[in-house]
Amino acid sequence: MLNKGDFVEIEFLGRIKGGEIFDTNIKEKAKEINLEMETKPLIICLGQEMMLKSIDESLIGKKPGESFSLDLKPKEAFGERDRKLLRTIPIKVFLEQKINPYPGLVLNMDGMIVRIAAVSGGRVTADFNNPLAGKELVYELHIKKKIESLEEKAKALINFFLRKDFKFEIKDNKLIIEAIEPEQKYISIFKDKFEEILNLDMDFKLPEKKEKQEENSQES
Repeated sequence: MLNKGDFVEIEFLGRIKGGEIFDTNIKEKAKEINLEMETKPLIICLGQEMMLKSIDESLIGKKPGESFSLDLKPKEAFGERDRKLLRTIPIKVFLEQKINPYPGLVLNMDGMIVRIAAVSGGRVTADFNNPLAGKELVYELHIKKKIESLEEKAKALINFFLRKDFKFEIKDNKLIIEAIEPEQKYISIFKDKFEEILNLDMDFKLPEKKEKQEENSQES
């Protein structure tokens, strides 16, 4: 049985209830919907809400190898639609960025996915609701296996939290990540989270090329 804190590799497919697939990491299904992304194994730590909380909770108590479907109401998924998240923006804001807004256009604004709902005169109505807000969803999930390797666990957390494939090693009860100094400051934001989940201290070392550059500058 899977418990909070376990790492599992899963395959998933999310669809709007009665409608289309909107996300998956299954290669064949991704091709069907022309999903332009690299499909790869998804490894998550249960209890850390690395997927929707409702999905996370549904995996606890299951067994590796199980497949199941999960029906989610909007409040269990991406929430109900909120009219307060419809905002009117002067069209010149878009034109200054060389964007010609039109209804249905989807943009990334300040890290948020925004859909243009209407364009009238000099004003644009932008919808900051999640595109899946207000929708009932169905997830099909398959638990491929439980992850025991500490290296695989560390790699999964690095990819999830840091969004980059940093080189690392585990040595003397430490997770040692290769990163330049500006990256080290950013990674340190997640230091407590990594140490809590992996029960390893976090440390850093400079990439090999950077180390050699510093040695040469000291010698000269």
